[in-house]
Amino acid sequence: MRTFNAEVPIFAQWDDHEVTDDWIPGGSVRGEGYRETSLLNLVARGCRAFHEYKPLRQTPAEAGRIYRKISYGPLLDVFMLDMRSYRGSNARETASYGPDAYLLGPTQLAWLKRELVRSKATWKIIAADLPLGIVAADAVAQGNGPPLGREVEVAGLLSFIKHAGIANTVWITADMHYTAAHYYDPNAAVFQDFDPFWEFVSGPIHAGTWAPGTLDNTFGPRAVFAQGCGKGQPDNLAPCFGLQFFGLVAIDGETGVMTVTLKDVNDRTLWSKPIEPKCCTLASMDTPVAARTF
Repeated sequence: MRTFNAEVPIFAQWDDHEVTDDWIPGGSVRGEGYRETSLLNLVARGCRAFHEYKPLRQTPAEAGRIYRKISYGPLLDVFMLDMRSYRGSNARETASYGPDAYLLGPTQLAWLKRELVRSKATWKIIAADLPLGIVAADAVAQGNGPPLGREVEVAGLLSFIKHAGIANTVWITADMHYTAAHYYDPNAAVFQDFDPFWEFVSGPIHAGTWAPGTLDNTFGPRAVFAQGCGKGQPDNLAPCFGLQFFGLVAIDGETGVMTVTLKDVNDRTLWSKPIEPKCCTLASMDTPVAARTF
């Protein structure tokens, strides 16, 4: 018998548990059992461990930077974000952009806008730590109404994407311990200065499963599909019960159609959606299909 070892490329981004639960820069150590009282020390150690375990090509402009762009030829650019290292205090009453409303922070936000404009790829996937419309204390969404707190920065980004004419952006997010497909429609939103887009949520792998969360109406998301804990099941259900999820993205090299499929741990298809590219000039590649998992 001959065996083969397959090498699978993995692109990692971090959120909070590399340091301590729901940490923010300038905050304090949260939770019990920490002998270290300095959050800065925990962040430094967590960042070092992250880079030792998943080495990244470093930029001389910023040592230890995690956000970056990964190109897959003419069909796909992936923008890996860092929604943890530069965020502000999230003062929920903040309606204007400033330090309390930072999520990506000005430097990363400027980089993302610049690279989105420069991108010639048919599809631009924005890989984010957090979904945009699920209400949670540490997340983006602040509840129904106009943009507040971290939503202010997101509103500015979505508006920029629209007015810069950047087509075919899709958001891939995690953090919420279940899987979902959200369609963001300005006609259903309080803030309406953006083009419609899809967001797909899956993961994390091998963590407790939650019930699907509440969506707010700031950016008008609609849960086209969602699966997590069901009625009668406890929240944070153990992985042994099998409610673990991942996603597969396949781009047809001939048509440019992106098909997103949400799957369970047994590789069963739960939901699938082909999305037509909106651009007039379609990029092409030699291979017929490019597929990526998230």
